[in-house]
Formats: sequence, C-alpha cells, structure tokens
Amino acid sequence: MSNKPEVWLRGPLDGIPALLQPVAHALLQAREEINELMQDFPDELLWERTAGMASPGFHLQHIAGVLDRLYTYAKGEQLNQQQLDYLAAEGKNANVKESQLLEHFNKQVDIAIKQLSETDEATLTEVRGVGRANIPSTVIGLLVHSAEHTMRHTGQLLMTVRVLLDK
Repeated sequence: MSNKPEVWLRGPLDGIPALLQPVAHALLQAREEINELMQDFPDELLWERTAGMASPGFHLQHIAGVLDRLYTYAKGEQLNQQQLDYLAAEGKNANVKESQLLEHFNKQVDIAIKQLSETDEATLTEVRGVGRANIPSTVIGLLVHSAEHTMRHTGQLLMTVRVLLDK
C-alpha cells in the first residue's frame, strides 16, 4: 500500500461538515485501498469464490450498491426500480469487468462525498426509514453505517484478492 498517511491523518476535508469528517475519511480511505488493490487484477479471477468467501466482483458491486442505497435513505427517499434491480443482480453479472466495477464504485464514492458536503449537521438526528418496512434509523446512523460497511467489505475484498492471487 501507499506510503502516504491514512486519509484521516491528512487533516480535515474542505467542505465536509465537522461531524461527518470521519465518514468521508473512511470512504476515501476505502477508495484508495480498493483502487490500489485492484490495479492489474485479472478479470478471469473477478468472479472467483474461494474458501466460502464472496468473489471480488461481488464485493465491488455490493459496496457501490450499498452506498447508493444508504445515501438514498439518508435523503429521506425510497429506492427506485433501478436500485432494486441492481440489488437483485449483485454478484450475478459475471460479464462485468473489473474496470467497470471500479469506475462505478469510484462514482458512488464521489456522489457520497458530495452528499456529505451538502448535509446540514442539524439534520443528523432526523429519523429516516430504511427499506420497504421503513425501519427507523437516523441520517447519521445511515451515514456512519455507510463508512463502517464500506470498510468491512474493503477488508473482506483485500483478503479474498490475496487468497486468489496466492493460489
């Protein structure tokens, strides 16, 4: 990995509210790690599963999809049909290439960072419904979960890639 300090050690991010800095730091850290990890990763291994772990392709699709869904809920909206279709297809589209998945993931991180920059800290405790059941969460709950979920899958992706490349 890079010799740069982790994102959170590089200081505050311009335009991001203070309470949302850790969320932005985590998302940008994940992006750096994932892009470095997947550089030159062979497409023929993208959908390979090993040791009962999800494929690298699934992790890339899933991280991007979850970011999209959580930030939709944070805006107080419900998922549209395109988002539901994407959810249903996660892990099933073996024709998608690594470069396409990385591009989509990077775009979702950009969208998330933009939304963080536009989020009023006064709204962080507002209740937002999640899913068809409208399970209550809060704006900050959704945004923090987006960061921890992204980092969790980044770690899983890292392990899966290393196992696959060591075969």
